[in-house]
Amino acid sequence: MRPLIAGNWKMHGLRADGLALARAVAAGAGDVAAELLVCPPFTLLAAIAEALSGGPVAVGAQDCHAAPKGAHTGDVSAPMVRDAGARFVILGHSERRADHGESDGLVRAKAEAAIGAGLVPIVCVGESEAQRLAGQAELVVTAQVDGSLPDGFAAAGGVVAYEPVWAIGTGRTPTEAEIAAIHAAIRSGLRTRFGAAGEGMRILYGGSVKPGNAAGILALPHVDGALVGGASLVAEDFLAIARAG
Repeated sequence: MRPLIAGNWKMHGLRADGLALARAVAAGAGDVAAELLVCPPFTLLAAIAEALSGGPVAVGAQDCHAAPKGAHTGDVSAPMVRDAGARFVILGHSERRADHGESDGLVRAKAEAAIGAGLVPIVCVGESEAQRLAGQAELVVTAQVDGSLPDGFAAAGGVVAYEPVWAIGTGRTPTEAEIAAIHAAIRSGLRTRFGAAGEGMRILYGGSVKPGNAAGILALPHVDGALVGGASLVAEDFLAIARAG
């Protein structure tokens, strides 16, 4: 399957810098075989979607609400995200789970809303350092997968992103063997849940992905791309990661 290299810009970027970064990624995408995706903050979503329209780089959001509309001050619904020009949406990122108390059930409801709005959900899962040290990494991650994905996830082209919480933004990365083991466990769970469709679903790795380690990670079995954080804020680094696959 075609790899997906997604850039999560998190809470970075004002209009001028964000547009410059998006255009630089698009300008360098000509020799990239992977599918490219950038996920800017909500304030930049419409402007960047317009700037990249018709080009080689897709646009996604970093979250959406589970309800299509209503009295939810400060939130953004999946139909609003789609209307702004996004095709994808990241859901259940560990920073959302930790900072906003998002449960598997809430992530599942958001994924259902995203699918209903015509978006492709990218659902994030991952263990804490304490859970890994306790030997619970596979158990925690597979439980998150089972609890966070709605029944229509495979049919909608849904993507799972494995991001060990302790590796995000720290510069630390699991060994290739550790990454491969978790991705194999996720694949097994997807097969059990979705049957043959689970074999064709993309599983991304995220957590301190850099140009220097991308080739080894992307070559692992069941690693179908990357969810890139800090390195996605530098066009040359993001493109180098994409070319590594």
